[in-house]
Amino acid sequence: MDKNEFSIPLNGLAGGKTRYGYAIGKEFFESYGNTEILNADLQVTADVEKSGQYIRIDCRICGDVVVECDRCLEPLTLPVDTTAMLSVKFGAGTETEEDEAPEREIVWLSADNTELDLAQIVYDYVCISIPQRRFHADGQCSGKVLEYLKSGISVTGAGNDAETSPFASLKGLFGN
Repeated sequence: MDKNEFSIPLNGLAGGKTRYGYAIGKEFFESYGNTEILNADLQVTADVEKSGQYIRIDCRICGDVVVECDRCLEPLTLPVDTTAMLSVKFGAGTETEEDEAPEREIVWLSADNTELDLAQIVYDYVCISIPQRRFHADGQCSGKVLEYLKSGISVTGAGNDAETSPFASLKGLFGN
């Protein structure tokens, strides 16, 4: 996937609203070296509004990503529905944020930039929308890892008796 397809031309952008649409798959995340996202089916809609020098971008990202379940290591489909609200400003970034609505992220560009690449912004927003702990709902995990966990060997640590702890064999390592 070519990341350049996410570029919005700033020079020649007509005043008013313009809508851009993109489809994102597994290749997009592979281009960033991301191995956690096994597959993706995402739709990105970017509504760009230009008024004079002011450019406002409302970007909605929705669909599904497939990651590995933390419990059973099987594929897990997670929904993604997030919004990036951006304001594009030109210059060195010296203005205060008080001038802008607090819910908008300000993207500073140099005056000679002719386009804005949304690829990194879309990638970041998708990655932060995925929960840190990823697992199937109770009873939906499958695989050999779950069989191991159900076999009576506890991996939770404190409060277990020594025979079921995976650290029981280390008990006599240094002597008492």
